[in-house]
Amino acid sequence: MGGDLVQLQTTLAYQFKNTQLLKQALTHRSFGVDNNERLEFLGDALLDLIVGESLFNQHPGADEGNLSRLRSSIVNKSALAGIGREWNLGEHVLLGAGELKSGGRSRDSILADTVEAVVAAVYLDGGLAACRKLVDAWTLEFVRNPEARQTKDAKTRLQEKMQASGHGLPDYQVLAIEGKAHAQSFLVECRVEGLERVHRGRGRSKRAAEQQAALETLRSLESALMSD
Repeated sequence: MGGDLVQLQTTLAYQFKNTQLLKQALTHRSFGVDNNERLEFLGDALLDLIVGESLFNQHPGADEGNLSRLRSSIVNKSALAGIGREWNLGEHVLLGAGELKSGGRSRDSILADTVEAVVAAVYLDGGLAACRKLVDAWTLEFVRNPEARQTKDAKTRLQEKMQASGHGLPDYQVLAIEGKAHAQSFLVECRVEGLERVHRGRGRSKRAAEQQAALETLRSLESALMSD
């Protein structure tokens, strides 16, 4: 599991000082007593705090009801499960035999709960600043542009399409970061097994650029299917 943890920490862009916290975050209650349920509880509260504060600062004219609805659209179970798939948590989570047999690795509830647990593990290991950096990496674009959350996640759609067809996961590489810190532009390419053409995307964040590259790849795949 050590090698897996190294790869996961690279995906998270965070290196744990105490990897036992990460292991616990990845341990479902069906696997044993020392599981991630308490971390889930803390992670849920941290997500509410971090996303809530970002929305409060970004939308000064929004009332309490609107802020609550916006927060729910960003950190609901479905959205968190999508993040879990992007982090490939299904390959890392430790499950009991029953959950394994019933498809627990791909179940939304398990993936979402594991994301919450990982958020808490980062907080306990590195403090609030490290935790905020992790959460901001996938939530800030939706905080700034709430309508974007309503669009089907192109990266998730592409990953599901690749897995359904028995292909490997899409590979994203940052080609360039341009502009000053407050107005950066990211250029990302997406490579897919079996597809010769490499597609690129630009965005104000790495995630937004990856989403654009994934969308272009999906369009290419759909065009190829229509021409067959």
